[in-house]
Amino acid sequence: MTRRLEPMDRIHELSDAALPFQFDVHAIIFSENAPEFERTLHKTFWENRINLVNARKEFFKITLEEIEKHVLESNATIQFTKIAEAREFRQTLSLIEQFKVKKNESSIIFKFPKSLIIKFKVY
Repeated sequence: MTRRLEPMDRIHELSDAALPFQFDVHAIIFSENAPEFERTLHKTFWENRINLVNARKEFFKITLEEIEKHVLESNATIQFTKIAEAREFRQTLSLIEQFKVKKNESSIIFKFPKSLIIKFKVY
């Protein structure tokens, strides 16, 4: 949530060194009362939190369709981008393909954690 005239400024701030990739914006939601609407979203999707220990980590495992449904039911205005640029993520996938290690190869050139690959879905 931001009160800034240019929401992308906030996105750039959030894409710091603590994240594996820069944020990709899939939706911008306009609301007259953004803090209350954000609380409603968090309450609705509470059971889908990724970090169950630290509630201040506001990441949820939900689909764009679930968000869209809730936003439209709330009569808020939403602008969607279903296919985000995901430049860093797509470049990473390309590098993984370039440096894939064959099962019988003795030297490991590059190995990317499979757990990160599974968690991301490219639309």
